[in-house]
Amino acid sequence: MPTLTPRLMRAMNTAAVNHREHVRKGSGIPYIAHLYAVMHMVSQVTGDEDVLIAALFHDTLEDVPEVYPESRMRSEFGDRVADIVLGMTKDDSLPDWQARADAYLEHLEHHAPEESVLIACADKLHNLMSIFEDHAALGDRLWERFNSGKEQQQWWYREISRVVEKRIPGLPLNRELAGLVERFKGRADG
Repeated sequence: MPTLTPRLMRAMNTAAVNHREHVRKGSGIPYIAHLYAVMHMVSQVTGDEDVLIAALFHDTLEDVPEVYPESRMRSEFGDRVADIVLGMTKDDSLPDWQARADAYLEHLEHHAPEESVLIACADKLHNLMSIFEDHAALGDRLWERFNSGKEQQQWWYREISRVVEKRIPGLPLNRELAGLVERFKGRADG
């Protein structure tokens, strides 16, 4: 288990401040809970402090670049952290959800550092866990909060799991993700 070093604590606080205005879509849960959950999942695989910090910052450059730009991330936490985060940052300049998803998957599969793939897996695992939890409360109204429908979401998580298996074969987090993907498919088919 990794040690809670002063640097890691500073990163946790930085992430909390960066996302202080954000809540999870539809649930109202402070967004920092997601970032801490992703970091926790990653900590079950590695104690590498840079990777744990990148897990905390995995949405920063997409969601709050004006609050915490890449240059500041590099100066405060180093090039490796910033490079890992960039390895899983979607290109918001692309015109629609499918184009962004395709570009993200291609980058994750062929170019991103392995650490980015690990964090992406933990991120998507927690997202899918949250979808199951929210679906239990909301039913199919849940899908109204997404820019894509249920079928696209199924495709997205299935493709993430496929890419992770290709890049990091046998990763326990991905086995868990793959199990949820099958459960998700079963719910849609049934």
